[in-house]
Amino acid sequence: MPVLARSVYQVGTSERQVIIRLRTKASFDQSMPDPKTGRNVVMLGFVSLLNDISSEIIQPILPLLITSLGGGSIAVGLIGGIGEGLPSILKVFSGYLSDRLGRRKPLVVGGYGLSALAKLLLAFSATWQQVFVLKTMERCGKGIRSAPRDAMISESADLANRGRGFGLHRAMDSTGAVIGSILAYLLWQGGLDMGSILLVAGVLAALALLPFHRVHETFSSPGCQLNLDISSLSPELRRFVATASLFALGNISYMFFILRAQSISTGRDSVALTLLLYVLFNLVYAILAMPVGIWSDRVGRKRVLALGYSLFALTSLGFAYVTSLPGLIVLFALYGLVFALVDASERAFVSDLSHFGMRSTCLGIYYGAVGVAAMASGLFAGALWAWAGAEAAFVFGSLLAVAAALSLMTVRETRPMP
Repeated sequence: MPVLARSVYQVGTSERQVIIRLRTKASFDQSMPDPKTGRNVVMLGFVSLLNDISSEIIQPILPLLITSLGGGSIAVGLIGGIGEGLPSILKVFSGYLSDRLGRRKPLVVGGYGLSALAKLLLAFSATWQQVFVLKTMERCGKGIRSAPRDAMISESADLANRGRGFGLHRAMDSTGAVIGSILAYLLWQGGLDMGSILLVAGVLAALALLPFHRVHETFSSPGCQLNLDISSLSPELRRFVATASLFALGNISYMFFILRAQSISTGRDSVALTLLLYVLFNLVYAILAMPVGIWSDRVGRKRVLALGYSLFALTSLGFAYVTSLPGLIVLFALYGLVFALVDASERAFVSDLSHFGMRSTCLGIYYGAVGVAAMASGLFAGALWAWAGAEAAFVFGSLLAVAAALSLMTVRETRPMP
């Protein structure tokens, strides 16, 4: 009979201990990552690829849909901020629940399923308030799945290749974004109305559930005793969560970048041009996500993030004062590079600073903190745009990105935890 094992992790430098009872020593060994990226990362990447084809058909259409239904910049900020912030609180609880239950996959599948349902219903929206409710529901699905999914990715890649694993997943995710944004452009040019385009996106979201039959559980535990408390995090992880939240406060919704592009372009093809600029953003992101992840394994997450935060400050400042199409092309390409530098690196850094037995909880707390900051960001940016113009919203983002880059200097990069 296998012998029950008890593992005790010391959290940071405090005396708080997190006691995790695992079923067997064998179950712990089975939870350790496979070499390189593993099958799970690839299969989860395919799920994200299909889901993001669906999402990115919707994303560039969404701010245009909101304004066509009578919503202004404040409505865009409300949907962008609340739609990101409130569901992010779910990421705290879903990450915690995953560690408590000792399972990842059911929450991941359930989250993707809820998002697919919301996307299908979005096609039938008649008011911007309905868009707000359904977009929030769709993001709630993301809130349920994100922390346990990222824990699965970190548990499916060895320590030396964790950045590679997250980079591969983000590359597949953003490849879906490229395909989706191209499809949005082609469907629009083909004469489909917004409702029909959104219906296509909803069907594709349902198809994204199919690869899950090849995804295997990475975490096997009968449950653990954890406190859902930010003080349970190590000091370095607390500092980084605060820094990432500061950056999220300045990282205003992509919808403002799209509205900015549309305000500069003119004529009947302005919508099509905006969609193509969004394709460019996703293309740069898709091409660079995995190389950046591998680079972060070699040079460290902190250097990559410092570059990403600083570059966002310059990019946001550029959007404040851009007046031409060539300028927009350069800025949307830089915006894609920023996401490649920041998105996967933040998740990998949180995983590096988290203990195995509470990794999903730590990722959930991180998502919750940056989500609340994103909610405030959307509201602030929307209000600034309405009251002082687009320039004020982008300058706001630039200044906070500079503050985040300076705050990152206080975080000490430690050896990645298993």
